[in-house]
Amino acid sequence: MQSQVLDGGFATAPLDAAHAFRAIMTAMAQPGMIMSVTGAVPPAPTSVAAGVALLTLCDPETPLFLGGGHDTQALRDWITFHCGAACVAADKAQFAYGTWDALPLDAFALGTSEYPDRSATLIIELPELTNSGAVLRGPGIKDQAHLSLPDIAPFQRNAALFPRGLDFIFTCGDRLAALPRSTRIG
Repeated sequence: MQSQVLDGGFATAPLDAAHAFRAIMTAMAQPGMIMSVTGAVPPAPTSVAAGVALLTLCDPETPLFLGGGHDTQALRDWITFHCGAACVAADKAQFAYGTWDALPLDAFALGTSEYPDRSATLIIELPELTNSGAVLRGPGIKDQAHLSLPDIAPFQRNAALFPRGLDFIFTCGDRLAALPRSTRIG
């Protein structure tokens, strides 16, 4: 087994996972807030923030879809070793990771009216993550927030499906932000 597969996980898993989980939940509760995270060193081209999110959110019970250039054997092996998550087709995934253009948005589960929690969460790797661009409103936002989204129309359509819809975590370097399905985009 290559050392790159064995390396790069949380050094002190319980403590690092707790800090990471809190950062992810804070970002989800306050859309547009950008959080810095540490603790993971995943195989390239995966960012630190995406690695932290994968280590924190994935386990043997959470099927994962990897899209485009992030669907590498090195990343699959790293996820298998550190998380135990199975890589599956998009329509079976609870979590997905890749770039905006590499993820087939229409293929992921949106939940149902009875079980909206059965939708997917997409971890999107962005080249830039800033508090500029799209205007965000809704739960967890005092007046409005801003976030550099790759496109606005798909997020507006997603918000219109509430309580169904996808949740998003955006990553870039060691930073992440979240966009739950309840957020309205302007």
